[in-house]
Amino acid sequence: MKSLSKIITTLWIACLPLQSCGHPNGNKNMKLSTQDSISSLLKAVSEKDATLVAKILSSNPDLEIRDNKGRTPLMVATYNADGKIAELLISAGADVNAQDDLLNSPHLYAGASGDLSILKMSLNHGAKFDIYNRYGGTALIPAAEKRHLEVVKILTEIPDYPIDHVNNLGWTALMEAIILGATGETQVAIVKVLVDAGADVNIADNDGVTPLQHAKNRNMDKIAKILVAANAH
Repeated sequence: MKSLSKIITTLWIACLPLQSCGHPNGNKNMKLSTQDSISSLLKAVSEKDATLVAKILSSNPDLEIRDNKGRTPLMVATYNADGKIAELLISAGADVNAQDDLLNSPHLYAGASGDLSILKMSLNHGAKFDIYNRYGGTALIPAAEKRHLEVVKILTEIPDYPIDHVNNLGWTALMEAIILGATGETQVAIVKVLVDAGADVNIADNDGVTPLQHAKNRNMDKIAKILVAANAH
């Protein structure tokens, strides 16, 4: 009997650390671990669950947490073009300049993708113009190439915006608009906006070829006329 009693006692003690040997949900009221909190916010943003994101934000989580691609919750929302969640995150203090592994930031990607809503929010919350994408460029350069006329207008209206910044390819926004931009009236309008904003029409590429020469080579006659009128050579 003593031996049996000892066995029963030993089994009872072994169960104590589990807080209930027969109840797997015994810990359900414990707080989420840090990793769970990180996963929860990133997951909610990824799934575009604005209600859950707002709930999580009420607990003041780390807004600059990263996924395995270096993306913050705001960066994920930006890739999703999710203005509603982006606004929640930015209003809570998310960094609009935080770059992921591809060197995209919410501000840079919003400009490059033509997302006016997130672009404007980034500008109102500390967007920096000396943080560059993986090509060493500003938000204006890809916007000028990709026919995002309204983005070009917004950025060129900002006092002291680096309109003539040269990226790693040796191109300014004006140069990229001509070399990579599609022909058409939108591209003509973009070049005119850049020129009217004071873009230097004579900054050549790394091979010494000027915007005017590239325009002529691509038979962009209307753009060539704009450049000539601005004293391009």
